[in-house]
This record gives sequence, structure tokens and C-alpha cells, in this order.
Amino acid sequence: MDLPDPRTVLAAATSVLQAPIGAMLEPLSQALAQFLPHRALAMLTGDCARHPMKAHGEPAITEKITSAELARVGGTVGVGEPWYGRVRLAGEDLPMLAVASRPAGASGGLLVVVTSAEEAPAGPAGELVQRLWDLIALELMHRAENLPPADLTGNRLAAGERARVIAELTSTHAATLQSLLGTLRSRTLDDAAARRTATDLAVSALIDLRAAADLDSTLSEEPAGAAFDRLTGKLAPLMRHSQVSLELAEPRDPDRALPADIANTAQALVRGAVVTMLEQDGLTRIRVTWEPAESELHLVVRDDGPGTLAADALPMRRLAELAAAAGGRLFLDAVPGWGTTISAALPLHPPAPPQSDAALAALKPRELEVLARLARGLRNRQIAEDLLISEHTVKFHVANILDKLGVGSRTEAAALAHTCGLATPA
Repeated sequence: MDLPDPRTVLAAATSVLQAPIGAMLEPLSQALAQFLPHRALAMLTGDCARHPMKAHGEPAITEKITSAELARVGGTVGVGEPWYGRVRLAGEDLPMLAVASRPAGASGGLLVVVTSAEEAPAGPAGELVQRLWDLIALELMHRAENLPPADLTGNRLAAGERARVIAELTSTHAATLQSLLGTLRSRTLDDAAARRTATDLAVSALIDLRAAADLDSTLSEEPAGAAFDRLTGKLAPLMRHSQVSLELAEPRDPDRALPADIANTAQALVRGAVVTMLEQDGLTRIRVTWEPAESELHLVVRDDGPGTLAADALPMRRLAELAAAAGGRLFLDAVPGWGTTISAALPLHPPAPPQSDAALAALKPRELEVLARLARGLRNRQIAEDLLISEHTVKFHVANILDKLGVGSRTEAAALAHTCGLATPA
């Protein structure tokens, strides 16, 4: 198939970059369909703490695909090197094109295109997909660093709930599989071949479960030292043509894990504080310290300027709002003639999930019925049969449920339902 006109590709890229994060894959799919027929798209990104995995396309694929499967694909793909092959995905061996991108200072991301054809894409199709994904990865990084305060709060809740659910699933299934392994390894079994095969399957399942937990940590956490290094790179352009000396005190424990959204918020706070201080006259030095404590990340930005910054100034109010959105606190200590100190404390643990009345009050009775069955793991077809409604109506209700609960996936909605004690007898 011939490649589309460059103007068409640029127009498609514009529509993708203008779309909300949760809706980026649909216009991207429309753009790729012009030169790369496909069945589904899936993305995995470390720059979106709330919803690191997203999928679009045929429900038979998108409803079964898992982040652990995408992580395995990512292990075979080099950054900037399009890869084509067949991989076990969504319970099938599927042909796919995979591209990975990691802009400077970003966690990076993976895009998987489940192709319709069995053969590798002809010509420069893979390279074109790579370039489009490079642009999207850069945009995702930019959005992660400039989240509105309301989105930061949502990210903290979602990340905490996702980690809780993964921990529970890992513990439950690991115990079951360990029991299975103990039984199959028993000397009373004489079918060696069956025992060996079953043991291999159980070990593989255990690895997948542990990979899911490790993947969540990889996507939602970052070492303090690495996050501070990224901050250093972002402050360098601000100081390039300035006569002010910048001193950076690295964290004493660079391997301490920070939640990704807190690391991004901390970088935005420090950068905003430095920009605000540089607008003063008579400044010669700014010192930045960044130290994780037991439950908080402490930030301190100190200058030797005139000490006239006011807490009610617009830049300071914006910094205070940003810190508050992440559950933190911002402090200003300005002493005329002695300089200014801007400090902040950001929590390293997510807030508690919302209570049932607040979380579910917005749902209608029929939506509660659909959510209860969704929480039991039923698919749309099964819910439709159970409630004697059409599958299309179920999809409509599910979309409304996700929107009202402020979550991005069926899994998060189900986790919230369980947290709130919503259940329907099987």
C-alpha cells in the first residue's frame, strides 16, 4: 500500500496531539489505517501514572490484552528501532509492529500495532509509525510535567488503588500457584511428563504475576537520584545566560523510590520557584536541595536576593495550588535584605480512596447493577444476558460509569466497586 500524502500525515499527527490522553489512540488508528491495516493498537507509557496502558480496536483483543504482555514485547524492542514479529498477545499468536520511544528526561513508552496482514509492513511504514510515536511520547512527557492540579489529585488516588489491587492479586494467585507446585512436585505422582509440563506452566504463571507487580513499580515510581538528574537538565537552560550561581544538593539516598507523579510535581515546583526568584534584582546565588524523608519529599529553594517575595503574589499562589493538589504544603520565608526560602513537603504515599457514598452516589440504579456485575468480572455480553438488555446498552452504561467515577478502565471501576462493598450474588 502506498504511503499517504505528507500533508495528510501531518494533519493526522495534529489531531492525535490535540486529543486527550485517553483518546489519543483513536485518531492515531485512523491515521495508520491509511497505510497500515490493523486490528488494534495498544500503548504502555511510564509518563502517565494514572493510566499507563491503553488500547483501541477490536474488543476481542483490547479487552484481553494485559500490561504484562506489553512489557514482554517491550523487552524485545529497541528505542527508535521498529520491530515486527508474532507475539502471544490477548491469548493469541498475533502479528504486530512495535515501536519504542524515550525522549530525553522521559520514562518512555511502547506502541504495539496488531496488523491485519501476516507479512511485515512494506517500505518505510515502520519508520513512519516510529516518527509518529516519537511525537506522541514527547507530548505525553510534556503533559505529565504540566498536569492541572485536579488531574494530580486523581493520579494519586488511581495509582494507590492500582498498587493495592495488584498486591492483592499477586498475593492470592501466588499462594494458589505455590500450592499447585507443591502438589505437582509430590513423589506420589508417577506421570513425570505431565508433572514436568504442569510445573513449567505454573512457574511461567508465577513469573507473569510477579512481572505485573514489578511493572507497576517501574511505571509509577522513579529513583530519587534519577528524578533529580532530570531536574538538573531542566534547570540548565534557565541558568545558561544568567550571572546567578546555581547550587544543587543531590539527595543523600539516590536509590529511594519516589512516586512518578510526586517526582514530576517536585520538578515543576522547583523549576517554578527558580523562575520566580530569577525575576528579582540583586541575586547572585540559588541553592536547591531535594531530600526524601520517611513519608514526605522535602524541597528547599533558597536565594540571597532582596527577600521581598510575597505569599499572595500570583506565582506563589500557583505554586501553592500545585503543591496542594498533590497533597503537599508550600512555605515561604522572605526576610528583607537576607533572601528568600521557598520550601515544600510532598507526601510519598497516596491518599485513601473515596468512601462508598461519595464514589457511587452519582450512579443510577441500572448503572449500579452493571457495575456490580462488572466487578464480578463479567464481560459486556454476559452482563447483557444477565440483565436482559442489549450489549450496546451495556457499553453505553459502562462508558457513563467510567466517566462518573473518574476512572479510565473497567479494572479501576471494578476495584472501586470492591472497595465500596458493592456486590451482586453470582
